[in-house]
Amino acid sequence: MSKSTTIAKVSDASVTVEPEQTLKACKALVAHIKKAAAEPRDDGKQNLLADEESTVAETPVWLTLTTKKHIHDSNRLQPGKIVLPNPLNTSEELSVCLITADPQRWYKNAVADEFPEDLRAKIGRVIDISHLRAKFKAYEAQRKLFSEHDVFLADDRIINRLPQALGKSFYKSTTKRPIPVVLMAKRDKVDGKRVPAPKGKKQKRDPVENVNARPIPEIVAEVQKAIGAALVHLTPSTNTAVKVGYASWEPEKLSANIDTVVREIVERFVPQKWQNVRNFYIKGPETAALPIYQTDELWLDDSKVVAEGQQPPSALAGKGRSALNEKPNIGKKRKSLDAEPEPAADEEPVKEDRPKKKVKKDAKKALPESNDDKLDKEIAERKTKLKKQKKAAAKKAADV
Repeated sequence: MSKSTTIAKVSDASVTVEPEQTLKACKALVAHIKKAAAEPRDDGKQNLLADEESTVAETPVWLTLTTKKHIHDSNRLQPGKIVLPNPLNTSEELSVCLITADPQRWYKNAVADEFPEDLRAKIGRVIDISHLRAKFKAYEAQRKLFSEHDVFLADDRIINRLPQALGKSFYKSTTKRPIPVVLMAKRDKVDGKRVPAPKGKKQKRDPVENVNARPIPEIVAEVQKAIGAALVHLTPSTNTAVKVGYASWEPEKLSANIDTVVREIVERFVPQKWQNVRNFYIKGPETAALPIYQTDELWLDDSKVVAEGQQPPSALAGKGRSALNEKPNIGKKRKSLDAEPEPAADEEPVKEDRPKKKVKKDAKKALPESNDDKLDKEIAERKTKLKKQKKAAAKKAADV
């Protein structure tokens, strides 16, 4: 095959997507999206409210991964992060909500006093888990919170408690699920183990002081990376889509983000790495998928692929090696092992005198003997009694 098809051998440890093929596909995809935005609609009407530049700027570009085997990650409700060379969210009008562990006062003061001015303007709300449960318990309040902000960041210590606190308003789709950020400083380790907290009487924490928090510059860098990162929402299937940029970007920027996402998603999120990768595509919301990587190995384990006319190994367990090459007996009558050859057409079959099966005498249980004389006597007595009762009733009715 030609080199442009980028079909690589999976056995090679340095398998990767060719940057030239990725850049070529990005140029073709961006040109197609811009051309489609400039063309009139199918119904011949023109949308006066739509701007060509704004439409292209808001059109996302997706990288789609297809694996050979399902990725079993059904219980994961928090997205994975991949830091990009060209961040996704750079708008000055972006609204961010930061959900922290208790107490929230220290984080509010840090954002208001020590965060950079451009980042401080984007963070519209800082709230801890206790206030979140108290203020946004109602469904309408959760929907209002969902619509007020574009990005939600959550402390990784409490992010597993958010599905119960935020409900289906946030988790019925992957649009605005909270992104985990690490706000707590790493604890010291001795011989590979964390140093336990000092024992003694627990003192009430001062809400203004937070000795467990990371330094402010590290928190700022963590928040900025999370806002502009590509989010990986894994599903129990063979397909995973990741947003890597927008159609208004230069193809070189898109290509750089795609190369980073391909490398990180295979190394961090795909079991068995390149052995389990089948295809990589890039596409827009309404465009065809352009392949940038394809493998000619369709199966992860060739030992489980059964040739036509054979049974799977599980069905042949314990039957010996000869059963593997044996053809299935379809449409033929079974014969007994000691059956004799069939007679010719002009030859009469020989009848054999087979011994009759002996019936055991004790097979049936003995039934109780019937006594008809006794039964007839009881019936006669009952009829006589009924006749006497009828005569007595008729006589009583006549006297009245």
